Amino acid sequence: MNAGETQRAPWIVGVSGASGTPYAAAVLRALLDAGEAVDLVVSRASRLTLLDETGISFRDAHWQEDLREWLARGADGKPGTFDVDISAVRYWSAGDLAAGPSSGSYPAKGMLIVPASTACVAGVALGLSKDLLQRTASVTLKERRPLVVAVRETPLNGQTLRHLVALDDAGASVVPASPAFYAGATHIQDLVDFVAGRVLDAAGVGHGLYRRWKGELGGGAAVR
Repeated sequence: MNAGETQRAPWIVGVSGASGTPYAAAVLRALLDAGEAVDLVVSRASRLTLLDETGISFRDAHWQEDLREWLARGADGKPGTFDVDISAVRYWSAGDLAAGPSSGSYPAKGMLIVPASTACVAGVALGLSKDLLQRTASVTLKERRPLVVAVRETPLNGQTLRHLVALDDAGASVVPASPAFYAGATHIQDLVDFVAGRVLDAAGVGHGLYRRWKGELGGGAAVR
């Protein structure tokens, strides 16, 4: 790196196999809109979910084309809803355990797992590091960087709750993918953006994804 050159320090976004790929898309768009660099890890299981929820096949060899199509799609499935510049995204295959984010010396601001399946939660809580997503989460915790886990499952059994408590004890922020209605949602995208916004709030990243509570009753109804 030349003198005066700013070192790239991305947010790492891990997408696991839980339902909720629109949440991941909203987080990715907001990070890019905020001028943040992004490293993306898409688990093998999440590719099946993405295909089921959007019809998009996410392929390592064509990740840029597939990512553009995915991020352009609205939460209602309508293609071409968003215009997104993905030039700040670096993609790593989930099976590449020698990838940059697998090491603590790799510069990163932190990691967001959205959505996080219960299997992913268990793997991170137990330190299994079975793929790059889990390994990167373990690295994020050991380096004391922000880790936000947007768990998406219901109901939650005792085992998963214990894993979530273990993650909280380790310093992670657990953000259930639970939309709220006080922001005046009128569209499915509004509900998705609320959850994405709370994920970014936990990471300390600025955004304008939802109307914040101001202590005024009826504010949500007023925007409808």
